[in-house]
This record gives sequence, structure tokens and C-alpha cells, in this order.
Amino acid sequence: MTDIGYVRTEMLPEQDAPSSAVGVVHWIRVNLFSGWFNSILTILAIYFVASLLYGVLPWVFKSSWTAHSLNECRESIVAQYGEGATGACWAVIRERYLQLLYGFYPSELYWRVNLAFVGLLVAIAPVLFAGIPRKVLWFSAASPFAIFWLLWGGTIWLPLSVVAGFVLGYVAYVLVSKPAGSLAGTIAAFLVPVLWWLLLAAPVASGLQSIIPLASESVESARFGGFMLSVTIGVTGIALSLPIGIVLALGRQSDLWIVKTICVGFIEFIRGVPLITLLFVASTLLNIFLPPGTTFDIILRVMIMVTLFSSAYMAEVVRGGLAALPRGQYEAADSLGLDYWKAQRLIIMPQALKISIPAIVGNFIGLFKDTTLVSIIGLLDPIGLSTSIRANQEWNGIIWELYGFIALMFFIVCFSMGRYAMYLERKLKTGH
Repeated sequence: MTDIGYVRTEMLPEQDAPSSAVGVVHWIRVNLFSGWFNSILTILAIYFVASLLYGVLPWVFKSSWTAHSLNECRESIVAQYGEGATGACWAVIRERYLQLLYGFYPSELYWRVNLAFVGLLVAIAPVLFAGIPRKVLWFSAASPFAIFWLLWGGTIWLPLSVVAGFVLGYVAYVLVSKPAGSLAGTIAAFLVPVLWWLLLAAPVASGLQSIIPLASESVESARFGGFMLSVTIGVTGIALSLPIGIVLALGRQSDLWIVKTICVGFIEFIRGVPLITLLFVASTLLNIFLPPGTTFDIILRVMIMVTLFSSAYMAEVVRGGLAALPRGQYEAADSLGLDYWKAQRLIIMPQALKISIPAIVGNFIGLFKDTTLVSIIGLLDPIGLSTSIRANQEWNGIIWELYGFIALMFFIVCFSMGRYAMYLERKLKTGH
């Protein structure tokens, strides 16, 4: 009699999952062809992209890189690809890329701009990534003043006198807050540096320069331009608008009537005025309200207006994050016996900023793109320089190549900020 076993005595060897359940094929089935409607949309999208590439790619690659004028470029394309051929004239980028990057900055001083850019990357590294040694934060704190001196040149005592203002503000806070309270100390920490910068910083820097002359070649702001100008204005606005926005958001929620009124008035006024209006105020009207003979650098004026504009929107973003926190978080901070500032620093603000990351980065991206508006007030950012290049008789009539290059550079920066925001959200994700 033959025994028939119904229970397996040996395990089957492990097998790979079917290709339809993992990998690229699975992703395509789930995301592109999951149903009849999704399949139709996918086919239409593929057709649209293919048609677009079919029309654009020949124009991109049938190009000339060696011409020295638009007419010479067109003749070169016809000679190479036949009568009636059209293509991109990338020679204008090869010939003018330094101008698009540096504006009219002296070519022998490009190394200063490059060093400032490298210093910027090193300075923001410990702020963006946790693995960087915390000691680098000391360099991050000093880098704005060093970068200012590298770009504009002049006496080194001027940025050092600006640093002295922050030191005096800290000393004022320590001396005043102990006998008079933290609010009085905060007011003193604000007023003392402002008075120092307005009244004493420049004379002290001039006096020290006459005693110990330490200076580099000065570069006037009129020679700034290109992406260097956009990055300078954009990074300044981004770096300053976040802390100012946090202060404004906290001030708007303050129980002190005067503080709340000032913050609300500032935020609503700035949000109700277009940025271009503030830029016109910075370029034309601001000097009217200054004492006769006062010189106020145009780029510095623009930086101030851009920072104030972005700060008002950042304040509302942060306030939204604060409003999204459960009331229990505030009660937990109170139960631990933390004072207001410690509660904000250790418990409330980290969670509010975490919630607000997408809106904060979106605000930063919008601010960086808005730097192109300075071309309207005569500053030669990449858009302003493209107009200047097209006004040249040799390149008169060229459009798409310049705007395409500028768009690519802005896309690289903005896309990088967006990807970093996604990385930061994943890193800080604590719940599901």
C-alpha cells in the first residue's frame, strides 16, 4: 500500500518576488497605469512631452558655440545644418557668462567673490546638516561680516565696528535685565546697538583706520550685478527674515498692547504693499528723509526693504505654526516651570517651525525669485544684464538663450531648496 503524504516535510527554497510586484514594473503599474482613466492621462502626457521634446531638442542641439554675434551665429548654423536650419545661439552664454555671474565686478577681484561664496557654503553647512561639528557655528556667526568685507572691500574696521554693536547690545541686556527685568533688558539690547551704528560706528572705524590702516580695494555697488547680486540680496533676506519673522509672530501674540499693536501694524502694512513699491521707496524716496549729505548704499537699502517685506510674510507663517500646536504643549511647558523664553526656545518654537517647514521654504523660494524685481529700479541682476546684452548691436534680437540660461540657474537654486525641505521633513518626522 502506497503512503500519500499531505504535509510537506521539506521547506521550499526562497524565491524572488514576481517582477509585477516589485521594481520599476510595479511602480509603473501602480502610478501610471492603475486604471483606464489614469492610463489615458499617462498616454496623453507622454505624447505631450514627446511632442515638446521633438520641437525643442533639435533647436537646442543645432546650435553654435563659437560665434561672436547673432548674425554670425545664424550663418554658422545654416552652413553646418543646411539652408533654413534654425538653432540656439549658445555662443552668447560662452561670451557673456562671466558678466551674467559677476556683473561688472572687476575681473582681477573675482577671487574675492568666489571666496565669499565658498565661505557662505561653509557657514550654512552646520545650520542645515546635523553632522557638521558645532564649532563651525562660530565661523557661521562671523561669516556675514567677512563676506561683506570681501565683496565691498574698504577698511576692515567698519565690519568690526558693526560686530561691536552686537557685543554692546549683549552687554546692555546683561546689565539692564538683572535690576530692571528682561523686558527692559531686551529694549536696551535693541536701542544700544542701533544708536552705536547710527552715531558712532562710522567715526570709530575711520579713527581706527587712521591709526592702524587695514583695508582692501573698494568696489562700489554700481559694479555689482548678475547672479552675485541676486544671491547677495536673496541670502541676506532669507537669513534675516526668519528671526525677524519669529519675533514679529511672538509680538503679535503678546499680551502687551503696545507691542502687539506695533507688530500687527507692521505686518498688515507690509503685506498690503507690493514689493516693487517698497523697492521704489528704497531707491528714490528714502534719501529724502535722511539728513543732507548722507549716503546710503542702494544695495543696502534694497536688502533692508526685501528683508522687511519677507519678514512680514514669515511672521504669518510662523504664527500659523504656533496656532497649530495643541494647547497641551503650552501647559506642559508651564508644568515644567519654564519661563516664557525658555518655553519658546525648548518646546514651542521647535515644533511650530517643524510644522511650518513647507511654508517657510516656499517663502524663501519666492523671496529668491523676487530678487529679479530689482532690475526695475536700475540694478543689474541677471534680468537687467540680459536687457543690457540684448541692447548691444552684436546680440540685438537674442532672447531665448539668455532667458533659458537664467531660468536654469534659478531652477537649480530653487529646486535644491525644495529638495532640502523634503529631506528636513523626513528627518524630523516623528509620527505616522
